[in-house]
Amino acid sequence: MSNDSDTSPIILAFSGGLDTSFCVPWLKETYGRDVITACVDTGGIDAAAAADLEERALALGAIEHVLLDTKDDFFDSVIRHLIAGNVLRGNAYPLCVGAERGLQAERLAQLATDRQATTVAHGCTAAGNDQVRFEVALRTLNPGLEVLAPVRDNSWVRDEQLAYLEERGLPLPPQGSAYSVNRGLWGITIGGRETLTSENSLPESAWVLSADAYAQPKPEARHTLEFDAGIPVALDEEPLSPVELIETLETIAGSYGIGRGIHLGDTVLGTKGRVAFEAPAAITLITAHRELEKLVLSAQQARIKDTLAATYGDLVHEGKQLDLVCRDVEAFFDSSQKRVTGTVTFTLRPGSLFIDGVTSPYSLLAATKGIYGEAAGEWTPADALGYSRILSLSGSLQTRAGGAGS
Repeated sequence: MSNDSDTSPIILAFSGGLDTSFCVPWLKETYGRDVITACVDTGGIDAAAAADLEERALALGAIEHVLLDTKDDFFDSVIRHLIAGNVLRGNAYPLCVGAERGLQAERLAQLATDRQATTVAHGCTAAGNDQVRFEVALRTLNPGLEVLAPVRDNSWVRDEQLAYLEERGLPLPPQGSAYSVNRGLWGITIGGRETLTSENSLPESAWVLSADAYAQPKPEARHTLEFDAGIPVALDEEPLSPVELIETLETIAGSYGIGRGIHLGDTVLGTKGRVAFEAPAAITLITAHRELEKLVLSAQQARIKDTLAATYGDLVHEGKQLDLVCRDVEAFFDSSQKRVTGTVTFTLRPGSLFIDGVTSPYSLLAATKGIYGEAAGEWTPADALGYSRILSLSGSLQTRAGGAGS
């Protein structure tokens, strides 16, 4: 419980759903303090949705609602590193929701400082990953900040929250959907009864970005992506900011059903979890970026980067992206991307993303005088014979030591 003499406002991370809607009046009544709601926009909120959130927050009793547009910061501080690392958790899931929690926590902590608030609250339950991500990030940023989680800490259930709001004549959030959808710049996650077990996929009607991809299939289409030092800078020869490019690519690739998946993996709490996702822009960019890297990076660069990327993905998943070790990994990523410049051509068909080809001024393929499988270049046939003999030496000695050779 907060200090009774503390009259500073409580900063509440506000999404407009039932949990955070319930938290506004409950925090006011329980602590006798003003509540400022804050929505940290990392994508997926249009002008109409933003206006609705503010109207609802004020109607629930907040003294102020703050919308913080952080899409550009989200790309600069998080997404570009996920692209550089080709980060796919479980070789499938591009961390399309969850990777933004560190940035959101950072902005909430800054807002608390700006409003001279000592307390930040969130609406997470005890069952999910976000409670850990938020609190790890907030305590990393400001160890003295009080963090409240009313729904989790009091085990409030849905019916109790609805009854609480109804008794006070307060607006209820939209109800009735069988699926929980979280949307951000890097993609969408979808949860429903099918994701509670491991047997079944979602029905076609539950997909959001690719709802008509198979019912109304589009003809194949060819596109190009341009990267400059690992950053996507143009789509179909049109220069775009990274955020604009991602939003445009989401619409294009999503209409072909690209980026659909269901991720089965380990939660932050150590249990198994399953979530459906749609990440057309993320999957297209990572696939194209990886292919360009194959042309310009050495085998050693790629091998070390893949190892670091797996660890980096775990850290981001666990909400530890503010730890200094992430800055160290990102420094390696930045160095590795200096020559990841070029153009990737790809073809979209319903459910299919095919990389047609890549070009780069830093092409290692073009740099050699040899032709793979056809002609030697910087070496002679005698060099190749000697190299094969030397490379087989360790295996030959093992065979000889085992008594099988002479």
